[in-house]
Amino acid sequence: MDRAPLNALQVFVTAARAGNMTRAAERLHLTVSALSHQVRLLEQRLGVTLFVRGPRGLKPTAEGAMLLQRVGAHLDAIDDALQPLRARRDCVLGISALPSLASSWLVPRLPRFVEQHPDFEFNLDSSVERIDFADGRFDGALRYGPGHWDGVTAELLFEEWLTPVASPALLQGRRPPRLDELGDWPLLSPDDPWPRWFGQFGGKEPKRYIATFSDSDTLQRATVEGMGISLGRATLMRPLVESGRLVVLFPERMKARYAHYLVYPERSVRHKGFQAFRDWLHAEAAAFRASGAADAMPVAARTQGGKDAKSARLARTARSRRT
Repeated sequence: MDRAPLNALQVFVTAARAGNMTRAAERLHLTVSALSHQVRLLEQRLGVTLFVRGPRGLKPTAEGAMLLQRVGAHLDAIDDALQPLRARRDCVLGISALPSLASSWLVPRLPRFVEQHPDFEFNLDSSVERIDFADGRFDGALRYGPGHWDGVTAELLFEEWLTPVASPALLQGRRPPRLDELGDWPLLSPDDPWPRWFGQFGGKEPKRYIATFSDSDTLQRATVEGMGISLGRATLMRPLVESGRLVVLFPERMKARYAHYLVYPERSVRHKGFQAFRDWLHAEAAAFRASGAADAMPVAARTQGGKDAKSARLARTARSRRT
């Protein structure tokens, strides 16, 4: 006779001890129909009836009671042997995040999580590569996208807003452009956001864009180096704006088509470390949204920069003295 599958035996023992299909299904995180199907397959494999089904639930037959006595003890022993490994796994947390969001938003906040949960080993992978939860390396991921991915749960963290940003070096000796002058300046990355921006706020769209980039990190670096003006994501650009490496050109902003999400497979629901991280992450995201930092940034003064600005101030002073 072929060996009975271990998962079917686990289902049988759980159902026999619960005395009820619904309670057993809840304990195993299965549907009642899936659990019943496993029991029927086991009965067919063994050629015996294992349960008497009545209005008050399940009662093992004589064969079922004998199987429960013999198999239940062995499954308990296996579970006891796996417990130390399972406890260790619950303390190791694997998270993937896009490099741009990891460096600008997640990593500055991570010390708070580590301080609150010192027993967890946190492994962060910063990569733009698509991940496969099936290999078991990751328990969750922070992703920027439409919010629906096959086979996983996606929970919104915060939306993203776009606004034109530039390096002070690009503005040196020149006043920042007005909205209707934006198309006369070097613009970076001719993808979807720019046409939407001109459609929403007006102005003359340029005949061509000077460069395009496949990822936000490279686009951000090119903007900082003064190569041109880009439509920056508020969340990613804020640290650079606050440090003075970039300036926001207009108070106008445009909602991005995508948003930031926490994505995870069904198995992570039973991972203690991931659940702690999930709760902490949502609390951090809620505080971030409430602060308004996700969508508002200081705007550059609409004056000339560098030596021209200083010359203009001196000229105004000289004129006032003459009068």
